[in-house]
Amino acid sequence: MDPSPAPVYVASSHLASWRYHTVLRQDFKHRVDHRPSKGHWRLRYTLLAAGLGIIGAVLASTSPPNNNESRARPADNPRMAADHIEKAATTARSHLTLKLPAYHEGGVVLPASTPSPRPEASSEHTIHKIVRPGDTLSAILQKVGVGTALGGLLQADKHMNQLNQLASGQTLDLIIADGQLQQLDIQNGMTSITRFEREDGIYHVSLIERSYERRQVQAHAVIKDSLYVDARKAGLSDAQIMALADIFAWDIDFAQDIRPGDHFTVVYDALYDHGEKVGNGQIVAAEFATQGHYYKAIRFTHDGRDDYYTPEGRSLRKAFLRTPVKFTRISSRFGLRKHPILNRMRAHKGVDYAAPMGTPIRASGDGKAIFVGWKGGYGRVIILQHGHRYSTVYGHLSRFAHGLKPGSRVRQGTVIGYVGRSGLATGPHLHYEFRVNGVHRNPLTVALPAAAPLPDRYRASFKARSTPLLAMMTEYSRTALALSSRQP
Repeated sequence: MDPSPAPVYVASSHLASWRYHTVLRQDFKHRVDHRPSKGHWRLRYTLLAAGLGIIGAVLASTSPPNNNESRARPADNPRMAADHIEKAATTARSHLTLKLPAYHEGGVVLPASTPSPRPEASSEHTIHKIVRPGDTLSAILQKVGVGTALGGLLQADKHMNQLNQLASGQTLDLIIADGQLQQLDIQNGMTSITRFEREDGIYHVSLIERSYERRQVQAHAVIKDSLYVDARKAGLSDAQIMALADIFAWDIDFAQDIRPGDHFTVVYDALYDHGEKVGNGQIVAAEFATQGHYYKAIRFTHDGRDDYYTPEGRSLRKAFLRTPVKFTRISSRFGLRKHPILNRMRAHKGVDYAAPMGTPIRASGDGKAIFVGWKGGYGRVIILQHGHRYSTVYGHLSRFAHGLKPGSRVRQGTVIGYVGRSGLATGPHLHYEFRVNGVHRNPLTVALPAAAPLPDRYRASFKARSTPLLAMMTEYSRTALALSSRQP
């Protein structure tokens, strides 16, 4: 017999036994690894909670409503109480209705739903506004909720032209009732009020003069530091300094011409109320000496208009302002120059006045707007025609005055736009051109035509007023100069 099969059998037997136990161990591990994990239990609990929630919602929907409306007091309303009792009878549940006490006010029994009487409050109120730099009447009206009044105000102001001359620091009092502007008061310094009143949906304008005791006061100063600093030392207010500059603005360039040693004398009204000084009024006479030239001005009122005249009766107001904007400096003069953006030489046909963004720009003379819009390198530009010979150009504006359009008539000094940097501009400034018969002229040196002189019928009254004022100024100026010359 061949002995080899026995070992083979044994080996096969051991192999089968090893495979059997291996399978058992693998099957056992497989069952252990697939036992429900914590995640499975968490899912079961979630499903159970969701099921209970659904069952609770179904049960709640079958029960009587239990909202705030069902909790309302039945005794407050007889109909509600009856409905409540009827519903209670038809349901399986029993409801106990409690009577609540009726609402009492001042010993009188009132239904709880009746509101307590309140006194009617007047809707009229007054808003006080101070004009800030860059403000416009349109923006102010919009802020207080009466922007729709602008059209009616401008219609009423066609002849007085006060609304286009608002200045920084002026005060406005607005009376508003029932959402409508009923009255607008514009304070013109200490002397008068321009009032717009609404009647039957239409605004009417009037000028109200304030009544004060007026005492004439003199002031004198020699320029050492600057016009502003020395004028303040002499006792003039900011408004009076600006008024002094405006009086002689057609003859003196206060940014370029003033030198140390120049001097001025003014006579103005001090305003008193019951013996107490309340402010300063208008300048009634002034003299300014600069670089050997003497300029004198007398204030005179005729035909409802105030103006300043020379002792001979010639108007100091020229047909055009020398500079239409209160500028910081002249950034570019008239003539040939290298363009800051195009970087090539070309003729500069105007003068550039650097000024802060939004500075008001005024019409240099009475005229008509013939162009208001965008024009190439000028950006936003206004062109005014003054009669047949003269025209002026205002370029690089940030925006136009409200209501200005081609064909609009403007008066000298009216705000027509605001300084900007539109078009070919490196910074905020006004580009100003002055044209005579279509030819560009230097705005700083061109001879400006004079305004109309004082009418002959007023010559006598003007002389009677001007003679004592001139004598007062001459005497005071001589004395003040003598005293200042003695000081070290």
